[in-house]
Amino acid sequence: MDGSVTEVVADLMADPSTEQVASEMMVLQSIYGDDAIQPWKSPANGKPGNEHSAIIRYVVSLNLPANEDVSIRVLVSIPSSYPASSPPQLQLLSRYIGAFGVDSSLFGSVLRTFISTSAVQWSPGTVCVFDGLQNVLERCEIWYQERSYKDKADEVVRPDTPLVDHPLHEKEEDLLGEAPENAVLPEGIQIIAVEPIVDRKSVFVGRACRISHPSQVPLIIDHLMSDRQIARATHPVIHAWRCKVGNVLHQDNDDDGETAAGSRLAHLLSILEIDGVLVIVTRWFGGIHLGPDRFKHINHAARNALEAAGFLDQNEDSGKGGKALQKGRKR
Repeated sequence: MDGSVTEVVADLMADPSTEQVASEMMVLQSIYGDDAIQPWKSPANGKPGNEHSAIIRYVVSLNLPANEDVSIRVLVSIPSSYPASSPPQLQLLSRYIGAFGVDSSLFGSVLRTFISTSAVQWSPGTVCVFDGLQNVLERCEIWYQERSYKDKADEVVRPDTPLVDHPLHEKEEDLLGEAPENAVLPEGIQIIAVEPIVDRKSVFVGRACRISHPSQVPLIIDHLMSDRQIARATHPVIHAWRCKVGNVLHQDNDDDGETAAGSRLAHLLSILEIDGVLVIVTRWFGGIHLGPDRFKHINHAARNALEAAGFLDQNEDSGKGGKALQKGRKR
């Protein structure tokens, strides 16, 4: 086929078996713009990739909704049996989104857009490229925002807290933190903080809150980091979160310098099967290395916060005979 998208659409419209594909391409053009859809050209020879092939391929260029200066390119591959009995395939062509190199996890999730049980649901006979592209846009937006936050957080200097400034010397209310008035939380977010766990001068404070969208996570983390007492901690915001958007489960975690701590929190959320949650643990190092005990305290602080925030069954005997968890405080 000719390399012009207009001529590609015209050729497809002339064939009854591909008329639906052509109509869908025209709809995508009307939604994303005339220049957003281009025929796929083989990198090997620069010729149209549809030539002598039963698979129709075209590239869609999209801007992230909340970051319009950041764009992605998605290859759409349409098999001859679409939409009657086969879904399309989407492939992320962009090697970078903004300044961040795309990882294999994001590449893989885009490829599985129509074949994963947690991704876009496809029904035989139904065109679905638009739904898939919107799903990819949403995932790329979340991925980009998460890395933008981490990049910003990495710029914060976090030296080990000197013993003279150790939180044991602070009032309990200061430990739980009071953010400045200008650090505004997303609407409806209420962070629950629990009593500190103290071991050999190290202090661990757990916090938890309900979230309805992954985009709330960096805003909540920024809110906590605006508290000077929290920001001065050795590991201010070790955290993990899980949240469903439609049928897609999003999740991520951050060690915040405490190796493997974030993944342990993520595992805790997974085994408890909790969604719509962000759990954060702040650790102040007291000058004495705790070894593996530090992970036990991080998990206990997180679980305490989850129970205080109402994520666990309050009637369940937590810890099987262990001491009752302490009541949380609102922040």
